[in-house]
Amino acid sequence: MQNFKNLIDGQWVESSSGKTFENTNPANPEEILGTFPMATADDTTRAIQAARNALEGWSNTPGPNRGMILDKASQLLNARLDEIATALTREEGKTLAEAKGEVMRARDIFRFFSGEGWRIGGDVLPGNTGKELLYTRREALGVIAIITPWNFPIAIPAWKIAPALVYGNTVVFKPASYTPHTAMLLAEVLTEAGLPPGVLNFITGSGREVGDVLASSPLVNGISFTGSTTVGAGIYAKAIKNLTRVQLEMGGKNPLLVLNDADLALATDLTVRGGFGLTGQACTATSRVIVEEGIADEFAKAISKAAKELVVGDGLKTGVQMGPAVSQDQLETDLKYIKIGQEEGAKLLFGGNQTGDSGFYVTPTVFDRVEAGMTIAQEEIFGPVISIIRARDLDDALEKANSIGFGLAAGIVTNDLKKAFNFANRVEAGVVKVNEPTTGLALQAPFGGFKSSSANTFKEQGQSAIEFYTRVKTIYVSHG
Repeated sequence: MQNFKNLIDGQWVESSSGKTFENTNPANPEEILGTFPMATADDTTRAIQAARNALEGWSNTPGPNRGMILDKASQLLNARLDEIATALTREEGKTLAEAKGEVMRARDIFRFFSGEGWRIGGDVLPGNTGKELLYTRREALGVIAIITPWNFPIAIPAWKIAPALVYGNTVVFKPASYTPHTAMLLAEVLTEAGLPPGVLNFITGSGREVGDVLASSPLVNGISFTGSTTVGAGIYAKAIKNLTRVQLEMGGKNPLLVLNDADLALATDLTVRGGFGLTGQACTATSRVIVEEGIADEFAKAISKAAKELVVGDGLKTGVQMGPAVSQDQLETDLKYIKIGQEEGAKLLFGGNQTGDSGFYVTPTVFDRVEAGMTIAQEEIFGPVISIIRARDLDDALEKANSIGFGLAAGIVTNDLKKAFNFANRVEAGVVKVNEPTTGLALQAPFGGFKSSSANTFKEQGQSAIEFYTRVKTIYVSHG
C-alpha cells in the first residue's frame, strides 16, 4: 500500500495535520489502494498562494510554449495509457475498455488544447478616428479552482485543466475523494511534461473543508465545478461574495425518446449504452426512456432481455460489460430509489437487487409504466436504473421530457427527419442527440446544460472554453 501526497508549489507534501484517508477498490472493498492526505484549510490556502505567486510568470509565457507542455502531457498520457486505465478501473469501477476510452479522451483533450497556444489572441476593430488603433486582447482570468467528480476522474479534470493552463491561468485542483489516484497520476504527468512549480497544485481531502476555502478565497478568480446541484449551488453562493467567476456543470435526468417508426434494435442498443454503460454513473446517462405506445410493449421486452444478458463484474476481468457502483453509499442510493419506484407503483421488469458475493454490484434495472411525476422519473439516481415512460405521440413525449428541473442531454430515435428537428428545436436540453446515445461528447464542441443542470453561464470544452478562462481587455491607441 502506497502513501500518496499533495502537490503544492512544485513539492509533493503530506497534509499539515498528518491525517490521511484510504482509497479502496469498489469491486473488492477489502483492497486498499493507498492513502491520501486529508488537506487542511491551511494547506489549501498555501496552494492558492502558490498559484497566485506563479501566475505572472506563467501568464507571460508565450502561448505556443504553454501549448508545447500540453502536447508533451498528451504524449505521456498515451505512453502510460494502460497503467492509468488500470488504476482508473481499480478505484472507480468502470470496465477496462471504458477506462481506456476515458484516458484516450484526456490524451486527445490535451492534444486539442495544445494548439490553442498558437491561436489565442484578440480582434482589431475599426477606430473612431483615422489615427486610432482599436483592438482587444485576451488575458488569463487568474487563479482557477477546479473541483471534479469521481465518475470521470481523468476526462473531466482534463477538459478543465487543459484550457485553464493553455490560456495562461494557474490552477488549484481538488478531485473527488473516491478517485484521487487517477487524478494524482494526471498531476504527475503534467509535472513531468514541464509545468513550472506552482502552476498546478493538487490537493485531496474533505470537500467541505477544502472546497469551502476554494469557494471563499478572494485570491481565486474562477471556479470550475462538476458535481451535484446542491453542492454547486453552495459553491456559487460563497463565490459570489467575492464576485468570483463560476462555471457549474451539475445533474441530469436525461430522456431518450423512442418513436413508433424507430429501429427497435438501434433503440435498444442506444438505451443499453446510455443507461447501463459506465454503470449509469454519468451526468448524461439515459435514465428516462419515453416511448410511443405503438412500440412500447415490444421495446420493454427487448430492453429487459438486453439487461438480463449484461455481464456484471470486476471491470478488470475479460468479458465484463458493467462494473460496480463506486461506493457503498452509491449502491445504497441505487437500491433506495429502486424501492421507491416499486412503492410508487412502477412495474419492475428486471433487476432491482444487489448482486455478487463482494463489491458494490447492482443488477441493471428496468422499470415500465413509470409516470412522469414519479420520484424515479424526476430525481437523479446516478446508477443503472432505466424508467420507461409511455407517451401518446411526439407532443406528449416532449411535454414529459421537459417536465423536469434538469436540462443536460436528450436524445431521440426516429427515421422521421421532420420529427427529429421538431424535437431538437423544442427539447429543453443543452446537448441533443438524434439516433445516438445520450452519453458521449465531441471534445471540440461546446458542452453544458440548461435549467438546474448548470449555472447557465459558460460552456465547457472546445474553443468556447476560452470565454470562461480568459478576460477581454479593449485598448485604444491614438497615433495622430
